[in-house]
Amino acid sequence: MTEGTAQERLAGLERRLAHLEDERAVARLIAAYGPLVDSGSAEAVAALWEPDGVYDVDELLMRGREEITAMVRSDAHRGWIAGGCAHVVGPAHVTVDGDEAVAVCHSLMVVREDGACTVRRATANHWRLRRGPDGWRVAVRTSRVLDGRPESPALLASLLAGTA
Repeated sequence: MTEGTAQERLAGLERRLAHLEDERAVARLIAAYGPLVDSGSAEAVAALWEPDGVYDVDELLMRGREEITAMVRSDAHRGWIAGGCAHVVGPAHVTVDGDEAVAVCHSLMVVREDGACTVRRATANHWRLRRGPDGWRVAVRTSRVLDGRPESPALLASLLAGTA
């Protein structure tokens, strides 16, 4: 039996529950990215980020919601949607510390080509999130294709270094 008064134990349980709720909220936000971007919901995708949030993909650096919205509305992205695509974001390893969180995960971009689904890219992702008045939002998402470049596995290993 755990030591302490009932009030202390209850307070401990409330802290643990709040921590789990935060982890779940961050995981849900990350999980929303794929369905939103694949449906072309540009404003909803951008709303996952803070107004001045950054999305750093090896192909493109987007600063702020307007640039993220423009990426989802771009001809290239609309072409992927029209041809059939899926952004599959794997389960995230989430670490919450107060009003800050980091998460690490893989993602795949699958496109339909010549009647078959093909993985266009496999990516390592590092997310930094903050809780604000409107809940959790992405401050910075860094994504690097897994093509042998050293920064890609380094993003994944960041969870071992205590930064995820």
